[in-house]
Amino acid sequence: MRSGEIDRSRVVFSWAMLAPFLALFIIFVVYPLIQSAFLAANQTFGPGTRTYVGTKNFQLLFSDPVFWKSIWNTFIYALGSLFIQLPIAFLLALALNSRKLRGKGIYRLIFFSPQLMGLVFVSILGALAFEKRAGLVNQAIAFITQNPKYLEIDWLQQHVMATLILISLWLYVGFNMIYFLAALQSVDRSLMEAAEIDGASAWGKLRHVIFPSVKPVATFVVLLSMIGSLQLFELPYILLEGSGGPGNRGLTIVMYLYQNGFDLGDLGYASAIGWVLALILIGLALVQVKLTRAQEVGQ
Repeated sequence: MRSGEIDRSRVVFSWAMLAPFLALFIIFVVYPLIQSAFLAANQTFGPGTRTYVGTKNFQLLFSDPVFWKSIWNTFIYALGSLFIQLPIAFLLALALNSRKLRGKGIYRLIFFSPQLMGLVFVSILGALAFEKRAGLVNQAIAFITQNPKYLEIDWLQQHVMATLILISLWLYVGFNMIYFLAALQSVDRSLMEAAEIDGASAWGKLRHVIFPSVKPVATFVVLLSMIGSLQLFELPYILLEGSGGPGNRGLTIVMYLYQNGFDLGDLGYASAIGWVLALILIGLALVQVKLTRAQEVGQ
């Protein structure tokens, strides 16, 4: 067989191997993107009626106070994940990485176990835990303070976003802890021993050895948490029974997209919301790529 025929057969074989992926990619990624871009330029009344409106959906979106409320709620939740959930996950990973701690496997299972139960089940448990009067949280606060007035706290009416952040803390802190724990276990022991010989304090070892070593993983975990926070839907949807809560305090971007697309039937407006969310996510991804490259250059 000639070399030209061999090269041609290799090309054909390569495309044959790629064909299933390309077909699925076009059907489930490219086509939906094109269709959503087309829908964003139309006002729809259910799946069968459309009216071309150009950029009117985006103009209406940016003047919509409910949309900005959903943006604000989503970013508050994201900041809660960033500044509460991730530091706790890192501290837990530090504790479980200690050589002196016994029964590490049991502790890992305890903290990671909410991930094994599923989001819907955790949401139901969270609703029961934060229930007024009979909820475990109110009962615990009232017992500790010896003040029965705390039994009357209505978390899902008065403190919706705080409730979402606390339930997410229980759900995801163990998940992020695993990432940090894997990063800590890959820290070069010789660097730690050198720091100990030099008389470095615990804070000095943390600052000059551990932090630089886990920084790439930490960057990835931050991006993952931010993207997950911006896509928040199931937890508030189940807790608030499909609504945004009182005063839309628990309404997120994806919930607002769902309400417009499926409850109201305006798929065009929902597509416009989806494209704005997609641009935000793309922006976060580009920031992460830039930070990663800067770290590689710094090394």
